[in-house]
Amino acid sequence: MPYESHVATFAELDARTFHDLLRLRVDVFVVEQECAYPELDGRDTEPGTRHLWLTGDDGAVVAYLRILADPGGVARIGRVVVAPAARGAGLAGRLVAEALALVGDRPCVLEAQTHLVGFYAGHGFTVSGPGYVEDGIPHTPMRRPPA
Repeated sequence: MPYESHVATFAELDARTFHDLLRLRVDVFVVEQECAYPELDGRDTEPGTRHLWLTGDDGAVVAYLRILADPGGVARIGRVVVAPAARGAGLAGRLVAEALALVGDRPCVLEAQTHLVGFYAGHGFTVSGPGYVEDGIPHTPMRRPPA
């Protein structure tokens, strides 16, 4: 199945698309991973935030991530998620590669779920600090130096 890539600022998102993006995030992070946390953190609407997602043939959102503009010109990748039915097709890797193309030569950081450190290392990220537990899930800070 071919997947179509999309990128938008918050202002460019229509209400239906934003709903579908949030639905995927909540379905996986809050429900599947059983993490009660404030999914709506206010950063989705920031002017520097870019939303990247993939849709299937039927137009359904199957994968998503966002790029935040942190202070000092640092890009922050987060909320990387793939719908359960679409896992194993390389969609997270495709989105991360597309995100890094958008980031360009800026430094980039992320907070990886620890079991995914090897995945992000494959995209040029290295561990940048001690691991920690957030919402019951081990995380590891990672950084990709400027290209």
